[in-house]
Amino acid sequence: MPLTLLGKFALRAGAAAAVAVTLAGCATPPPDDDPDAKAEYAQINDPLEPTNRAVFAFNDRVYRYVFNPIDSGYRAVVPPFGRDRVSDFVDNLKSPLYLGNDLLQGNVKFAGVTLGRFLLNTTFGVLGIMDVASPMGLPGHSSDFGQTLGVWGVGEGPYLVLPLIGPSNPRDATGYAVEWFGDPVDIYLDDHDLQWASWVHTGVNALVTEDDYRDLLDDVRRTSLDYYSAVRSLYRQRRAAEIRNGKNPGAYAPPPKSVANPPQGGQTAQVPAKAAPTEE
Repeated sequence: MPLTLLGKFALRAGAAAAVAVTLAGCATPPPDDDPDAKAEYAQINDPLEPTNRAVFAFNDRVYRYVFNPIDSGYRAVVPPFGRDRVSDFVDNLKSPLYLGNDLLQGNVKFAGVTLGRFLLNTTFGVLGIMDVASPMGLPGHSSDFGQTLGVWGVGEGPYLVLPLIGPSNPRDATGYAVEWFGDPVDIYLDDHDLQWASWVHTGVNALVTEDDYRDLLDDVRRTSLDYYSAVRSLYRQRRAAEIRNGKNPGAYAPPPKSVANPPQGGQTAQVPAKAAPTEE
């Protein structure tokens, strides 16, 4: 087995083990004679909150002392125009995943837009470094397998915070694992003995995610009394909105740039599912 596959397997096995450890720390449910508290407990859907908060705090330290400095260096070296080109290129590489999930969800409209964007951006956009499709009336969207499971009727399960990955739940964690193993780009690179390129692809993807959402999440940290609760709420609202949109495709919208300008209608707050910072 190639070294990159062994490394990825170890990372995924570690994430699965962390989920198992998470299950050991549960919040105490309210007593039966307090129906309001029980209703709020069920609505929050975070029975593992004590352990989730501990993982959240660990993630936050990694974010502040590792990812944040790396991104600061990236921003210092690469101007906004260049970072946008990298972001567009990485997003274009995800088109096969988006298209597959659009089709699995039965969203012919979304699938057509995804295919059109991929063809236009790969050709006229020079392998995707320029998003020429959006000005032509084909704005972007994302579709993932966790969302697909939700569209199929699979429940989210309890809220989870995964090490390094961030906010999740059993359904989305399953979708994340499926996409990690089934990413056509990584499969192609591994099959052609380009393991180094697979790791570069993973690293650049993580850097772009950090850079895209850093300002928004810093706003959430600054403006919320409880950063953990705010991220949990934003994540669950975003996922619920994405699943509703998957069932009934609505208007496309870019991610909001600031929590000071909250999304409206079909837009959803873009707290990343695969890499989110955590509390102090």
